[in-house]
Amino acid sequence: MWDTVLLIVITFLATLLIKKLSNTDSKHGNHDLKIGVYYACCLLEAAVVWPFFLLRPKNVRNCTVAAQIIKHVTKVIEVKWHLRNGKVLAEDRGAVIVSNHQSSIDILGMFNIWHVMDKVAAVARKELFYIWPFGLSAYLAGVVFIDRSNPKDAYRQLQVTSEVMIKNKTKLWLFPEGTRNKDFTKLLPFKKGAFNIAVAAQVPVLPVVYSPYYFINTRKNIFNKGHVIIQCLDPVPTTGMTMEDVPELIRRVRGAMETAYQELSKEVLSALPADYPLAVQN
Repeated sequence: MWDTVLLIVITFLATLLIKKLSNTDSKHGNHDLKIGVYYACCLLEAAVVWPFFLLRPKNVRNCTVAAQIIKHVTKVIEVKWHLRNGKVLAEDRGAVIVSNHQSSIDILGMFNIWHVMDKVAAVARKELFYIWPFGLSAYLAGVVFIDRSNPKDAYRQLQVTSEVMIKNKTKLWLFPEGTRNKDFTKLLPFKKGAFNIAVAAQVPVLPVVYSPYYFINTRKNIFNKGHVIIQCLDPVPTTGMTMEDVPELIRRVRGAMETAYQELSKEVLSALPADYPLAVQN
């Protein structure tokens, strides 16, 4: 019951704020406003749900509950998510999910498909832990925080997490580009961490590709209505691989994701109506 009430309050307040502050005369949506509403809703929900997470601390299924609530913010910021080949994510097994990283709303896309993945732990930079109550809520929901400035400590943390991943058949979700990609025409080089973990644990890599955010331009403060395809590619097994195979594994996975990204870009752009106010990125 409490989650329904919270959802109604969040949606009502967010919708009211956008209608009140957005410039209705402009053909472009206000990026800062929509992102601000998204962040505010995340903080509000975190403040309400973290005490309930204490009943089963660090259980990844806590995040499933939170995702079912916060995912509805996507209606307020006017983004539609379409999952393809979701059966890959639904399999009950340990795995390492790798996806491209374009914006903070990538996480909102994750929230919209979290119920499909079921047991999954996201990996985030440790700085996010200190944004309370969000950091506390995320920690209690099983999010793994790593120190990107200290690769050895980060890798050790992921090694410990991978043991839990294998034992509990939990998936790890990482962004191998390491930072948000503002290019929107190609993927950034991949870092090795996610692939090292997959090979060490002998679990498959599950590549996931978000189509380009053609409707967002942070520099021009534009955030229009948009449609995002989340494409799951075929699993890449690591059974029998060693650390010497990691560079070739990265090349193979990145190549497949790059090809899918380019194909999705053509698809979503060609489907736009002629009068769509395209946000020219960068």
